[in-house]
Parts: sequence; C-alpha cells; structure tokens
Amino acid sequence: MLLRTTDPFRDLDRLTQQILGTTNRPAVMPMDAWREGDRFVIEFDLPGVAKDSVDLDVERNVLTVRAERVARNGDWEMLASERPRGVFSRQLVLGDNLDLENIEASYDGGVLRLVVPVAEKAKPRKIEISTGDQDRTAIEA
Repeated sequence: MLLRTTDPFRDLDRLTQQILGTTNRPAVMPMDAWREGDRFVIEFDLPGVAKDSVDLDVERNVLTVRAERVARNGDWEMLASERPRGVFSRQLVLGDNLDLENIEASYDGGVLRLVVPVAEKAKPRKIEISTGDQDRTAIEA
C-alpha cells in the first residue's frame, strides 16, 4: 500500500502564493507610501535589481514601475530558488491633486524612492471673506 504524504491542493495553493503573493506579503515589489507635509513619498524594495533595469513611466495619472532581476547564468546547479526573477511591474493610480510633472526618483541600496509633490491647486489656502454692501444701515423694528 502506498501512502501519499503530499496534498496536491495544498501544493497548488503554496505555489499560487509564491507566484502571486498574498495580501500580507506581495510576491514582488513591496511598497511603503506616506505623506510628509506637502509631498508624498513612495518606496519600493527592489533588492538585486540594477538601476539601469528600472523604468518609470507616468501616463495621465497612472505611475508604472518596471524592473528586471536577471537570472544568473553559469555552470552550476541551483539548490534552492526562492527569490523571484524576471520582469516585475506595478502600477499606481495617483490623484489629481499631485504634481506629476515634478516627481523625483532616487535608487540606493535596492530601494527605489519616489517623491511626489502636492500640486499648488491642492494646497490649503486662505480665502478672504468680504462683507456685504458697506452702505447698508441697520433697520430698527
């Protein structure tokens, strides 16, 4: 009698989580985003990715980040392969209140950092309140 110790459904679920990721741990390009005063900061983790393979595009209000981690070639045998390789892509829909013309990008230590300033039209401003007609007088009743 043959005992089967593996569950094909569990194996399929594990493979799907590794490829697509989970809500707790995305498979590729984990991201943090926060606001610092009049700017938004977004950081993507891209360890092992060369700066030259990172591509940023903005079309309308959609920011697309593409990066590639190339597989190593050589005369060797892979013993474990847990890090994803290939082309990664992530898109963010940015609001109309951001200045997409002045995005700053830097890449250091495997972290891609984008700084997106808030548009002038979206910054808080004071509105002057005028009084009605100055010539009116109060009517006593």
